Amino acid sequence: MPRYIRSDRPDVTYFFTVRAARRGTDLFVREIDPLRAAVRKAKDQHPFEISEIVVLGDVIHTLWHLPPGDADFSIRWRMIKSLFSRSVDAPADVAARRLRPGEKGLWQRRFWEHAIRDADDLAAHRHMIWTAPVQAGLVSRPEQWAHSSIHRAIAQGHFVPGGPVGPAYLPLSGRTTRAPYAAGAQAR
Repeated sequence: MPRYIRSDRPDVTYFFTVRAARRGTDLFVREIDPLRAAVRKAKDQHPFEISEIVVLGDVIHTLWHLPPGDADFSIRWRMIKSLFSRSVDAPADVAARRLRPGEKGLWQRRFWEHAIRDADDLAAHRHMIWTAPVQAGLVSRPEQWAHSSIHRAIAQGHFVPGGPVGPAYLPLSGRTTRAPYAAGAQAR
């Protein structure tokens, strides 16, 4: 059985990618109100700050900062997933034999987390969140996507509408002209 090692460093900002069980679904956008309610309730019971977030149909990218001395993001994600799942109908075509007890087949079982290392790392992940709808081909400009914290960033002067979007998935100091996920790309 795989052994997952999670970061447990308190007082850092974390980047998360959480996915729907099915790629290509519009679940999170279609059910945005129950998702927002689940996040609000989780924040009430286990406080955390959402620095940036983008909700696409089948994926959520977000930057969180937890309270001082607290690094238990897993309990927060477990609560968000559970509350959301209870408020949304299960897909009719998911075979019960593929589900674990208590699952509905809405979420990918795990999530990806990354502890932000420095200002360049934070800037790269923030840019990735802001431009994810463009990278996914959903809109031509980041500010056209409704389910993103980019609107707050624009209001605070951190993002200029109409500015260059550019590459989004590599740290600022390590950008290349090659797409990072292109077929045949070598792992570094």
